[in-house]
Amino acid sequence: MQHAYDMTVDAWTAWMTEQGEPRYRGRQVFQWLHQKRATTFQEMTNLPKGLRERLAAAFAIGTAKELTRQVSKDGTVKFLLGWRDGVAVETVLMRHDYGNSVCVSTQAGCKMGCTFCASTLGGMIRQLTAGEMVEQLMFSQRLLDEEGGRVSSVVLMGSGEPMDNYDACMKFIDIIRHPDGLNIGQRHITISTVGLVPGIIRLADEGRPITLAVSLHAPNDEIRSQLMPVNRAYPLAKLMAACRYYVQKTGRRISFEYALIAGKNDRLEHARELAALVRDLPCHVNLIPVNYVPERNYQRTPPEQVEAFVRELRRLGLNVTVRREKGHDIAAACGQLRAEYAAKA
Repeated sequence: MQHAYDMTVDAWTAWMTEQGEPRYRGRQVFQWLHQKRATTFQEMTNLPKGLRERLAAAFAIGTAKELTRQVSKDGTVKFLLGWRDGVAVETVLMRHDYGNSVCVSTQAGCKMGCTFCASTLGGMIRQLTAGEMVEQLMFSQRLLDEEGGRVSSVVLMGSGEPMDNYDACMKFIDIIRHPDGLNIGQRHITISTVGLVPGIIRLADEGRPITLAVSLHAPNDEIRSQLMPVNRAYPLAKLMAACRYYVQKTGRRISFEYALIAGKNDRLEHARELAALVRDLPCHVNLIPVNYVPERNYQRTPPEQVEAFVRELRRLGLNVTVRREKGHDIAAACGQLRAEYAAKA
């Protein structure tokens, strides 16, 4: 049985044509699913009964089960969702002054092996489909429906490496940005990468106006290769060349993510190296206090040292912020809740 959320508007209209139905029926189904948040085909009362029955026989609307939900004192909501094959992934609803953002997982597990990240514990399990990504979003949107709110932005920064599941991620974006659906503009969508150069080049060539976030986390190859095995395949020279190509092709600013780890990458000399590495690019540096993962045992940089790091970057002309943490009290960093749930199971 096919996942209904995995279907684009064009796929729905093509299916209707194959069924001998008018093409506009496909758009109606898409609207029911994404705008009216229908959970059964029987709710689609402007469709003929026979068509509703055929749809129910061919498609499943909801395939994920909510395994657990945690709510932070700051309003952040973390869902752990499970599918019938035993795969579990996290998705997080974050409330900001400027709107509601959802962090979506693109893979179950991750094979990138970043040594500070909980998502890599247990390695890669499988890719997620576009429909499974849409379904993550729907859990947050249905919660917001109860409050009269909507998802206004999406970050592909949950478990997994989006550029390692590129086609599914782009299909997901095309589904959620459609005006007959959730209508989330591409400029309000961010895709993160550990630095898979072919994916950055492809994204640049396709010209999509989405925001690119590059997980940098180190100012030189020696430290980055220790923290992120991907650096051995795509060292900083190749990565920065790809970033320059991206800026040249799109004219868009890049966000560089940098997790501050005590005694590893947080000295002032590292700040100077970082500034030298990125300051020729239109960019924003987002500093992240590293999340404590028991299996990794990295420690956070002390607040006063974070402030000194920020001051040095600003002195050197960089646009820099420290990420405002959301859901710190509920283990809202990617991979943490899944690891905790698995340990209890």
